[in-house]
Amino acid sequence: MSDRVAAVDCGTNSIRLLIADVLGDGRLADVHREMRIVRLGQGVDATGSLAPEAIERTRAALADYTASMREAGVGRVRMVATSATRDAANREDFFAMARAELGTVVAGAEAEVITGDEEARLSFAGAIGELSEAAGPFVVVDLGGGSTELVFGDSAGVRAAFSADVGCVRITERCLAGNPPTAEQVAAARAFAAERLAEAFTHVPVDGAHTWVGVAGTMTTLAAVALDLPEYDSARVHLTRLTMDQVHDVCDRLIAMDHDQRAALGPMHPGRVDVIGGGAVITEVLAEELARRAGISELVVSEHDILDGIALSIA
Repeated sequence: MSDRVAAVDCGTNSIRLLIADVLGDGRLADVHREMRIVRLGQGVDATGSLAPEAIERTRAALADYTASMREAGVGRVRMVATSATRDAANREDFFAMARAELGTVVAGAEAEVITGDEEARLSFAGAIGELSEAAGPFVVVDLGGGSTELVFGDSAGVRAAFSADVGCVRITERCLAGNPPTAEQVAAARAFAAERLAEAFTHVPVDGAHTWVGVAGTMTTLAAVALDLPEYDSARVHLTRLTMDQVHDVCDRLIAMDHDQRAALGPMHPGRVDVIGGGAVITEVLAEELARRAGISELVVSEHDILDGIALSIA
């Protein structure tokens, strides 16, 4: 006996859908996963508002998602919106759009803005589900477009969490205008990432962590490039382990590339081409800090993240 649910994660850069059956033991069985790059957070760091064209791109993707939900017979849906909508002066325009689309599946369904703390906890629940209890405690990093969540915990739950106000879109728009970025721009981006992440590390004591788990598009793309995949393959990427040397190597390569070189990489999604360098800068700072603070020597990349956590929360 199963119950079919849908989860939508609307972030600064992408909007993702998971349709899953909830099994008798509480686990999820995937029915359908999909991701679209809609860049909802386009310019929001500078203007304080969501661009109308960004809202429309998101609406078009959500309309397709709700059609998939109706076809699949989804009974419950939860949509969460993260960093870009937390920051936007005109966020009600976004919520009215989402309300209209989601209402075609479940009457009264609405998008929610969740706090950085809840975002972190949902990501943690999704990320560690398939990892051995013995591998904990874990530090889970959800590197998004506008924010980066650090969560520390184990199989019993979250012990500490913090949402740092730095992500691949935000840092690219603020620091990395060059194609490729200049050494000065990269240095400024590193300093910006280090400053924002320093606050996170004061709130999240990672010194007891045994395993670093990275989730979301920057991390999965880094893994796919490190594996030299001819095209993106989620099954190959899921639970990939990269040494710190491999992490630094792939990040350095991506930061140094120009737009066309990144676009030519087989597993690179077109919507990530211009922000993956910013994500790589943040990842390098994280790698350095986690090695120094916790002695962590590798990164485990998970395809399961906040989307799975959202689905589990309504299971």
